[in-house]
Amino acid sequence: MKILQALIILCLLLPTSIHAEMELTELQAAFVRDGYLWTNINQKEEKITTERAHYTSSLAWSFDGSRLLYQKQGKDASQNEIWVYDTNTKQHTKIFYDGSDAKWSPDENIIAFKSQNVLNISDLKTFYNIALGVCDYEWQPDGKGFIVSSRAVLQPTGWTNSTLYNIPMKEGYQNISNLTANVKELFVIPTQVKKGDITLMAIQATDFSYSPDARWISFIVSPTASMSMDINMLCFISNEGKSFEAIDEVILHLDNPKWALTKNRLGYIAGGGRIVFGFKDKDLKVTELPSSTSTRLTPPNYAELGFTWVNDHSLIVSRVKESKWSNEPEKRPKPALYNLDISGYGQKKLTAPPEGYGDYDPKFLPSIEIMTWIRKADLTDHSGDLWIADRYGENAQLWIENVENYSLFSSDR
Repeated sequence: MKILQALIILCLLLPTSIHAEMELTELQAAFVRDGYLWTNINQKEEKITTERAHYTSSLAWSFDGSRLLYQKQGKDASQNEIWVYDTNTKQHTKIFYDGSDAKWSPDENIIAFKSQNVLNISDLKTFYNIALGVCDYEWQPDGKGFIVSSRAVLQPTGWTNSTLYNIPMKEGYQNISNLTANVKELFVIPTQVKKGDITLMAIQATDFSYSPDARWISFIVSPTASMSMDINMLCFISNEGKSFEAIDEVILHLDNPKWALTKNRLGYIAGGGRIVFGFKDKDLKVTELPSSTSTRLTPPNYAELGFTWVNDHSLIVSRVKESKWSNEPEKRPKPALYNLDISGYGQKKLTAPPEGYGDYDPKFLPSIEIMTWIRKADLTDHSGDLWIADRYGENAQLWIENVENYSLFSSDR
């Protein structure tokens, strides 16, 4: 009888273990450890650089997962080099000696980047100028153009307006001879943007993101550099430029607004004031378009530090109890992960980090139903351990130790 019971238990456990192992083989990671660039592919870690470097931006996989985009400080500390690593040939290619904001096309192995205020495209062999005077940009969902912004400029008569433009490239990018002829004005942002009793100067527009059906575009309007540390405005505009609205106050460098998977629901962490003013007034909200109705999902006396969508109806958040800021890291609150639905009623704690540690930066990969996060001692720490679990935090395990910047790709996405 005991043998039969043992067999039953073994049969119950084996499918979960096998399933988790299969999922991990479909997941690849790139990460920085101790100044070197590493990959984890087919459950095998490999150091792919031989010299220490300072990596200046997020790592990014190409749409097919065959190449990795990274940016690092050059030998001249003022330069930002753009590089691509090919996982098949194991070759590193320098794309540009001093650029910024490099982004993969959504459907091709080509890269857009800025050099000063010039927007360019690289086919990994050479580069082509696309537009001038660009503050920020984003690929259009079909990869056949861009939305870009210009920055407001102070003149003797006052500030000019920040403006949004569409740049279609249906005819391709290789033969653009006139860098202004193809630019279409989309919307002129008012010099001041208002929401309720909050008014801020609209100096620049950044962080563009398209809704799942591409009808709406979210972006962040910021005032001058010093003021933007404490107050910015999340806005949206329709893709034809006819409907514009300020949604809510947000801060930079906490977590970016994100759309749900298939519905026009925009999640974001609302609230002004940098974290050093306290872990407070950082509420997860979801705004649904076109109604622009917002739902607050954070309960009283709590604050959110990051989030990820699981599906159109639920999210995972990194949550702390409200607290004052302390100059002693060990006295700062440590977050755990929670799963919640947009009704606001179902909220379940998923992780219980050991004392002195918190769970940050949650990510969810819907195609393989896996969640990841960084476990570390403090919000300000540059590195931690990468953990992985099933959708509801089950079968949690340490996956990769001592990770700084990291990026994931699922072969089944």
